Amino acid sequence: MALRKPGSVFVVFLLSMAGVLGQNCFNVTYIHQSICALKGSTVELPCTYQHPNNHVVSEPNWYIQDKYNETPKILSSVPEYAGRAEYLGTKEKDCTLRITDLRERDSAEYKFRFKTQYAEWGYSFHGITLTVTDLQVKVSSSTEEKKRTLTCSTTCLLTDNPTYIWYKNGQHLHDPTSQQYSCNTLVVGCYSTDSYSCAVKDHDDFLTPTVCVVGESCLNVTYTKRSICALKGSTVDITCTYRHPSWHNVTEVSWFNKWETGVTTDLIQDPEYAGRVKYHPTTDKGSTLRITDLRESDSAEYKFRFTTTEVKWGYSFPGTTLIVTDLQVKETPGTEEGKVTLTCITTCTLTDNPTYIWYKNGQLLTNPNTQDNFLYLDQISSGDAGSYSCGVEGYENLRSPVTFFGEPKSLKNAVVGIIVVILILILCLFGFVWFRKKASKSTSDTRDRRDTVENGQRDSNPVYDNISGMTMAPIAAQRAITDEQDDITYASIQHRNQEVPLDSTVPPSHPQKQDEDFQYATVKFNSPSAAQ
Repeated sequence: MALRKPGSVFVVFLLSMAGVLGQNCFNVTYIHQSICALKGSTVELPCTYQHPNNHVVSEPNWYIQDKYNETPKILSSVPEYAGRAEYLGTKEKDCTLRITDLRERDSAEYKFRFKTQYAEWGYSFHGITLTVTDLQVKVSSSTEEKKRTLTCSTTCLLTDNPTYIWYKNGQHLHDPTSQQYSCNTLVVGCYSTDSYSCAVKDHDDFLTPTVCVVGESCLNVTYTKRSICALKGSTVDITCTYRHPSWHNVTEVSWFNKWETGVTTDLIQDPEYAGRVKYHPTTDKGSTLRITDLRESDSAEYKFRFTTTEVKWGYSFPGTTLIVTDLQVKETPGTEEGKVTLTCITTCTLTDNPTYIWYKNGQLLTNPNTQDNFLYLDQISSGDAGSYSCGVEGYENLRSPVTFFGEPKSLKNAVVGIIVVILILILCLFGFVWFRKKASKSTSDTRDRRDTVENGQRDSNPVYDNISGMTMAPIAAQRAITDEQDDITYASIQHRNQEVPLDSTVPPSHPQKQDEDFQYATVKFNSPSAAQ
């Protein structure tokens, strides 16, 4: 939920070199000069920018200027923002920044700067001041001590007149919806057992701790942490404290993460947690839930409930949300040539700021160049190649899967070049083989056609041989016969073991004698017409 200073309605902080009304100038525009947001929520810092048309933006970056750093730092290089800060803008006009899971440490001034091929702009100007606040319920009483006024307070004013939500004994009150709630010990029940808390609409998961309106003997449950991020396979402790009137005697305590209409299931009796759950009393009014060998399916909201001789209490209050994550290694090229950054990433920010450790080829790295969950590799050489994994101190056996970090860039390029050459040679070889096969097939087809013609000639030779070996009648006699008879039919023609005469006009297909028998059942010649 965003907040701003009183009276600062859409304060526009315009930064420009020249020509404010023109389009050919540099400027950065922030919609808000200051923003206040709830701890744990998400905030967007809206921003637009402009540059001359002949400039091309190459590096848009947000910087942070806080009390912990003397000089502004690039936000993407600050480990605390890893996985939480997201640049929503583009390289043209929009430069909006989003930050999730806000922490009080995020309170700082944020500046946008962009770089083109000719200039850099925005670094030295004022940016957006972000203030992160939480909610608290403050109780005040009148002089008569009958009226109680509860105020849902913050360190700055929320934007857009937000709607407030009030809870009494964990139950949502439909009225009021303002920042204050009043009750009277005589008219409206302000009993010693009643506890109150508040939240902001659309952020009702960020509930304030409960307070007693009368005395310190009301019923309530307060969790040490509203959310916990833990490693898969590790052990987690979820702790709370509880209060009740002095005349109540506690008979039972339990933890649960499943409930329907007030009916809860004790985790100790849940088969999914068999052998992995234990309850540890911290004080006479405190309890700790310990879960071992965490699984991703354990991610849920956990609540505490206690039973007294008078009431059962606790199931309606928000509990502690547990998120179980594993570790992964991500490789990111450095901003400078020859540098690489390895990041040990998780799906949520691990609780209690653990110390990260790194392994190369299964061996723990001693004195590595690290910062939080980052491992910096400078002046990359072949000696840096290998398998890398990460872990956290205290859980050295819970390492990330290994990530293979390759050879230096020059060697990579050489390997890529060799692979390309080999692929080209393979393509050329395939092309050569294909053309060779095609040419061979063409030659084979030509040879087959030639063989077919020759075979046809060989097959016809015996016929010609047979005919050439016959005793032919004189042409005049043949014509005489033709005149007398139109058709001549030979009942049988045989040729056996006859040598081809040397003066035959048809070349012999074989020099040896013809042993084959050629027999034609009927040979009939039709004479041409007499008018021919």
